[in-house]
Amino acid sequence: MEADALDAAARHSSLAVRGPLFGVAVQSVDDGPRWRVVIEVTYGCPQQARDGLNSLLWFRAKDDAKSPEERRALLEAVARLEKEYVDELTVLDTRYRVVRAEEYAALDAHGDIETPRPTDPEPLTLDWSPGSGARSPRVDDNLVLDPDAPLSPLQAAERVALRPLAYSGTRFPAPVLADSARAVETHPDVLLMPAGFLIVERTADSAWSPGSGLQATAHAARRTLDFALTWMEPRIRGLIPYDADRTVDARRPPAETTEAEAAELQELAKAADQLRAGRCNQVEAHGTTYRIARSRRLLRWGPDGPEGPRPSDVNTHPPSTLHPRLDEAGTVHFDEPTPDESPS
Repeated sequence: MEADALDAAARHSSLAVRGPLFGVAVQSVDDGPRWRVVIEVTYGCPQQARDGLNSLLWFRAKDDAKSPEERRALLEAVARLEKEYVDELTVLDTRYRVVRAEEYAALDAHGDIETPRPTDPEPLTLDWSPGSGARSPRVDDNLVLDPDAPLSPLQAAERVALRPLAYSGTRFPAPVLADSARAVETHPDVLLMPAGFLIVERTADSAWSPGSGLQATAHAARRTLDFALTWMEPRIRGLIPYDADRTVDARRPPAETTEAEAAELQELAKAADQLRAGRCNQVEAHGTTYRIARSRRLLRWGPDGPEGPRPSDVNTHPPSTLHPRLDEAGTVHFDEPTPDESPS
């Protein structure tokens, strides 16, 4: 892994910062300086992470609470999350915090994004079967954020190099630049999260753009691309009807497919078959290049732990009621409208 990291550093001389991702971490009384991720740090806005926390606490109140008092404490936290932009709260001696990470990728001299390294984790058996994604490792599953964990020499060097990382340039609004510069002072240390993997794509006249969410392994990203090429893309292109049987795809086209449609489907299937032939990280079909990219996340760390959302971070939607009313006895009241559904 150290040799791969050294080779990658030699090949990729610059970074492309995509922007912030958000999740939720917890710290219990026995954790010391460590925090544990409970909502994966993959969401594009803080409110999505808060919604995830809302659901996490609601289901704990429904399924795990040992007493009415414990359920009441959980539901009080849910009530706050339904109405307020809450970035941190303490429930039953456990601190919950919405955390912010910076997503970035390494670029080579040609502007191409780094692909998976030979030593990045892969499953021993490559499962391409339908539904295998549900059995795949989840991003940040049981991840402990420990600023004092041992580091390899190159990991330590990367952390030191990235400490001063901050936004710059005229394309960022002034509040974003100010918050970024302030974060270097308030959260001077950094913690590097495990690499993730996603699909990026581009055409001849465009730059790389994300084509999927973050996956825990390169194989999971390849499997996602395989599905996109054989199942989703044919339906988007009108080559297969959306209401066709779910088993119908580019490898198994409908019987009424025309010769021209069959040729288009064959090109998509051929690209997908390349993914299954080995550790293939780039394919092309219909003028689009698809690549499996290696993504990194940097989480800033201060005296009180991981950084939370910044004032300039944008929420795409406000807090709201997500679940039916749950009472202190554990009964769910499905027949009652939520406040958002109540007649005005």
